[in-house]
Amino acid sequence: MIVERGSQSGHGPRRSCKNIFVLFGTRPEAIKLFPVINRLRTEKGVNVTVCVSAQHREMLDQVLKVTNIVPDIDLDLMEANQSLDQLSARILLAAGEALDRVRPDRLVVQGDTATAMLGSLAAYYRRIPVSHVEAGLRSGNIYAPWPEEVNRKIVGTIADQHFAPTKRAAEMLMKENVPRERVHVTGNTVVDALLATKKLIDLDPELSGRWDDLKRRHRDRRIILVTSHRRENFGTGMNNIADALLKILEREDVVAVLPLHPNPNVRDILGTRLADHPRMELISPQEYVDFVGLLSLSYLALTDSGGVQEEAPTLGKPVLVMRDTTERPEGIEAGTALLVGTSCSRIVSETMRLLDDPHHYSTMSRAHNPFGDGRASDRIAEVMLGH
Repeated sequence: MIVERGSQSGHGPRRSCKNIFVLFGTRPEAIKLFPVINRLRTEKGVNVTVCVSAQHREMLDQVLKVTNIVPDIDLDLMEANQSLDQLSARILLAAGEALDRVRPDRLVVQGDTATAMLGSLAAYYRRIPVSHVEAGLRSGNIYAPWPEEVNRKIVGTIADQHFAPTKRAAEMLMKENVPRERVHVTGNTVVDALLATKKLIDLDPELSGRWDDLKRRHRDRRIILVTSHRRENFGTGMNNIADALLKILEREDVVAVLPLHPNPNVRDILGTRLADHPRMELISPQEYVDFVGLLSLSYLALTDSGGVQEEAPTLGKPVLVMRDTTERPEGIEAGTALLVGTSCSRIVSETMRLLDDPHHYSTMSRAHNPFGDGRASDRIAEVMLGH
């Protein structure tokens, strides 16, 4: 079902101004695109249509609320337990219908989701050019992350503007024969989003005090922030992560905080196995502002999330990546992150090292952040609008 809201941009037939259609469907996409949307909307003569697939309904709505972005079109495609085939077919049809109605000059997508890939394909069928934010990430393994690695390769084939977050990502695109003049190194928009949000927290006593109760209950214990939701970790990987957390929590000087992803493959293992531990805080997925505040308080992060690999170094937090490969090797090379896979013993040993070795912790926490300076959205807008 497509729900149209009161447009903030005034759509109609093509005009001499630019009509830009921004499509996304998940929380990470919303976080990384809201700085771009806000920046484009400062430009005179630019109409911006925001369309959401609602591939992840509840978690997406949290970000829309805090960023004050009201979608012009809501495709409302979220259904429980739908297969990738079903989701893909519905996105392709619904996105195509929305593009036919708006007839934009350009589609903007972000990252590697089904929404980004199918939206790009729908645009290609209509000969609408595509801008890809966070282009060029590659793990080299089409099954890790799955299906994201193939999603972003398909978008990369279709797009004519590739906004690479790092030089390495740009080089990956050029190795795939993308013309150099179509590749633009901008930095990652997640740094823009994070810095703007951190500033908001620091200026608002209510927001900065959001986690005071957690601090009171656990006093001087160091906080380990844990996030896990990757498909390739479902099953054995999730059980290994639960084993590792239980082993780490044998220490009295730490508390683990886990915003529990609603996917049953995550909730049924981590939620069930960790629920009764007194130093395991299982919480609901957090609004972005609250998540940034929690990350700021944390001593280190254990994650299989791509976004956290970029966000944590911005705040000087070491990251242990619970995956076998990463499409963000810049963090590994810079020393801000370390791949540990889902081996219980490796997760435990590397966590213990960060907790017990101040020099090692300092080296990781002070390493150069390779993901940007907070001006990626400006650079994207300048290229997109031909300034």
